[in-house]
Amino acid sequence: MQEAITYSHDRMLALAHLMADSAGDILRHYFRTPVVIDSKDDASPVTRADREAEAAMRKLIEGHFPEHGIVGEEHGNLRPGAEYQWVLDPIDGTRGFIGGYPLFTTLIALLHKNVPVLGIINQPISMERWASVKGEQSLLNFKAVSVRDCRELGKAVLATTSVDYFTAPQAEKFTGLRKCCANTILGGDAYAYAMLASGNIDVVVDAGTKPYDFCALVPVVEGAGGMITDWQGKPLGLTSDGTVLAAATAELHAQALAKLR
Repeated sequence: MQEAITYSHDRMLALAHLMADSAGDILRHYFRTPVVIDSKDDASPVTRADREAEAAMRKLIEGHFPEHGIVGEEHGNLRPGAEYQWVLDPIDGTRGFIGGYPLFTTLIALLHKNVPVLGIINQPISMERWASVKGEQSLLNFKAVSVRDCRELGKAVLATTSVDYFTAPQAEKFTGLRKCCANTILGGDAYAYAMLASGNIDVVVDAGTKPYDFCALVPVVEGAGGMITDWQGKPLGLTSDGTVLAAATAELHAQALAKLR
């Protein structure tokens, strides 16, 4: 039985890499070209590149694992009761993509019974790809990466996507955390979590996120030796509240969590 599970996960990871390749080809084609920008119901931007990249990934899933569910930012949910769920964000950081900034990423996650077991963070312009399967070492372009051994907030580099996504109470808590850290970086979306996994950033805090924003981050951060939860210290999954706290070490996570609770 264990051999069958391992083989299955190998197949799923191979498919995830194929999906990242396919989406990356589409995004490179549209990057820094005139694209029509539409607004979604939440006023966030979306482009033809977002929609085509997700459609390409969904087609691959349907061809390889038609029994699996899909949660996609642009094209909705399919088979929500399935044991395995693919969670897709074709462009995490669409505003950056529109502005020509090469910090956006494609996020691909696979959840088994609501637990993220596979994650890919792909940056198709710089050709950087972080990937991990639950319980295994995270890889950047197939080479092992690990977090920095930072255990004190006073020495930590903190990052967040944008303070605009915080509610007023959340913003107050973030400000308190920020004052305790050595430096703060604003912006980066999921790329900041990739930088944490590679040992360049120590703490990343976000709020107002959706499952397609964070599910892929979990295996990558944990596989690099870090910790990632919501602001209550609970594991992240499809029903999480949208708050995210990632830290390089357990000590750092505990200190940041105390500031955010």
